[in-house]
Amino acid sequence: MKKILMMIALMAMPFAMQAQTKFHDVEASEAQGAVKKISQDMMGRQQVTTFTQEGKMQREGLSDPVYDANGYIQSAKMSMRGQETTVTYKWQDGKLVSQTMNMMGNDVTTTYTYNDKGAIASQSMNFGGQQMEMKYTDYKYDAKGNWISRKTNMMGQDMEQTRTIEYFE
Repeated sequence: MKKILMMIALMAMPFAMQAQTKFHDVEASEAQGAVKKISQDMMGRQQVTTFTQEGKMQREGLSDPVYDANGYIQSAKMSMRGQETTVTYKWQDGKLVSQTMNMMGNDVTTTYTYNDKGAIASQSMNFGGQQMEMKYTDYKYDAKGNWISRKTNMMGQDMEQTRTIEYFE
């Protein structure tokens, strides 16, 4: 059950950095700049997120986003494997500091810390009172400064996450 909750949380996980767009969904996906598409491999499953030129996210299962006056996403509905939940986001100084969603009757809150390059150094998840922390290391970056590979350890298993980023020209 814990592994399923962790997989769902990782698939839904948004990330943060700063860019010059009307909407900040690119930052919620831990990228910056004129990002058109992010294809990410996580635990053998590929997730594709596309963005409009204004920076608005489009992802299968994501609907009804609510933004503040500065274009930062505050909440959205997410449908995963037939289950729908509302994800709420908290921002501070242009960085995503936490997100919360209710999964199977439990609130799951993920909080983030960042490294000196602005990438997530660790994330801490609280599954209804059970705390789990994942640290990210061995980052590799593309020419635009966005990460394309990183390593972590989840439940005693070493993992590498990779992604490909396409940009608007």
